[in-house]
Amino acid sequence: MPQNLILASGSSIRQTLLSNANVSFDINVPRIDEDSIKDALIADKTPPRDIADALAEGKARKISLKHPEAIVLGCDQVLSFQGQLFSKPKDRSEAKDQLLRLNGERHKLFSAAVIYELGAPKWRFIGEVKLQMKQNSESYLDDYLTRNWDSVQNSVGGYKLEEEGSRLFSRIDGDYFTVLGLPLLEILGYLGQTGAISS
Repeated sequence: MPQNLILASGSSIRQTLLSNANVSFDINVPRIDEDSIKDALIADKTPPRDIADALAEGKARKISLKHPEAIVLGCDQVLSFQGQLFSKPKDRSEAKDQLLRLNGERHKLFSAAVIYELGAPKWRFIGEVKLQMKQNSESYLDDYLTRNWDSVQNSVGGYKLEEEGSRLFSRIDGDYFTVLGLPLLEILGYLGQTGAISS
């Protein structure tokens, strides 16, 4: 009998992607101090991909310890630019600063997924995408934030590729789902192999 799948994330786009793939799941958002964990890992000079992995694992572990009978999926994404990690902007001014720094430049997104069962890690994947932002005018970036602030205010980098944010870029090397914060094909592959979903 298939086990229940719990998504340890409050991200609406991750929920939508799983739902669109006809995957049944419950949502249980873990309470962890992401900023403190991230700051400690940065201080230890942990590579960005490993930071994404550690944050995803922390979320999966916390929910798995509460629901050991379930398959728990933890996810996280980090943006790396010239050796610095970007966090979600605190306000619109910071979002604009992030966009101006990324403007005309190349950055990376790392999207990690970790699956826990019985309080232990069973599977993990870290997707990497390289994005080239075109040279946008400052006035366009201002107008972009005015039109999209309600949607992008919780997005690292101040953009959503699935929305108007696609106009900011000239090239993307990597998986689209990974850009959205969920390496969906790899997750579906694992769930299918283990019988958690039909395949």
